[in-house]
Amino acid sequence: MGIVNIDEELHDQIRKASAVSCRSINAQAAFWVRIGMLCELHPTQSFNEIMARELRAAGVVPQALKIAS
Repeated sequence: MGIVNIDEELHDQIRKASAVSCRSINAQAAFWVRIGMLCELHPTQSFNEIMARELRAAGVVPQALKIAS
């Protein structure tokens, strides 16, 4: 594991995003780095397509939603 230097404004944005997504600051930064890398590797795919592919690769199976009445 290494240390990455980022500017204060970006760190503040990561901190805010981590609270919304229930991730640690480090986990949020790692998520953004991974997604950025995947976007560069697959420039013709949308974020949603990349996420769907990664979820399938991880074995996540979509289930029907039950709607409360």
